[in-house]
Amino acid sequence: MFIFCSEIHLSLPAFSLKEKRGIVKSILGRARNRFNVSCAEVDRQDNCQVAVLGFVTVSPDKTIARNTLDRLEDWIYDGWPDVEITASHVTEL
Repeated sequence: MFIFCSEIHLSLPAFSLKEKRGIVKSILGRARNRFNVSCAEVDRQDNCQVAVLGFVTVSPDKTIARNTLDRLEDWIYDGWPDVEITASHVTEL
């Protein structure tokens, strides 16, 4: 069994925490449904222009787990053109 974790740092086009919440909840909810991952906002909750999202997947195949998180990052990039991915880091636990 392989466990992979991805931490994605985003720059958001939001000017209030309410706008940020709408963007973050949309990304997290759709990611759960589309990729079957566990996810949450893990840092920088008090800043409305940045977000740090964490995603975790478990698989019996190392390649499938890693590819899932890579596809997730591409999906965020393509699905939210106004959201900039400033950093991304995938680790195996």
